[in-house]
Amino acid sequence: MADQDSLITQLFDEEEELTDKQKKIIIAAIESFSEKGYAATSTSEIAKKAGVAEGTIFRHYKTKKDLLLGIVAPAMAKLLAPFVIKDLYKVLDTKYEHFEDFLRAMIENRAAFLKKNLPLFKILIQEIPFHPELKEQFTEHIAKKVFDRFIKLTEYYQEKGQIIDLPPQQILRLTITTIMGYFIARYLFLPEADWNDEEEIELTIQFLMRGLAAN
Repeated sequence: MADQDSLITQLFDEEEELTDKQKKIIIAAIESFSEKGYAATSTSEIAKKAGVAEGTIFRHYKTKKDLLLGIVAPAMAKLLAPFVIKDLYKVLDTKYEHFEDFLRAMIENRAAFLKKNLPLFKILIQEIPFHPELKEQFTEHIAKKVFDRFIKLTEYYQEKGQIIDLPPQQILRLTITTIMGYFIARYLFLPEADWNDEEEIELTIQFLMRGLAAN
């Protein structure tokens, strides 16, 4: 079942009209989609895990895709976005003395968030490329709001002479893809590997700094 402090629990608190069966279906779907992926998961599997008849799912959600969107879209709009934005703003709104310190704070902040909400993160990473509706939700509720803040921070550190004079959009792309690459390897592709998280985070930061630090 979902962690009692996770976004899923808070989604249930926000959606007072959800029945107990709907909550069980949502939790079972999140676990199944995150473990096997959307395409490889059947509604019969979800029903069995939720302890309900398959027909019960279709009374609430017409198709399996409706179930996916019914889980992710509300979580994105009502919970994931506000929590990502609020939590990430703690880092983005702090003017760290050095760009390196900002990177470290951002990675540690996001790592803690992902550990707490890994199933939803896995679903988003796995399914956004295949479902334009999810990509649109992500862009609208998260990416646009973070983008402008990061651009301003990049310009701030450029003015301080700490990072190279590239267009801020390129610096954002290089930074985010490097950090996301670490997170995807760490939590999705090779979670069972013998990770030294502190060392990996430091290596990721130093890799970025070698490419972005001003001469």
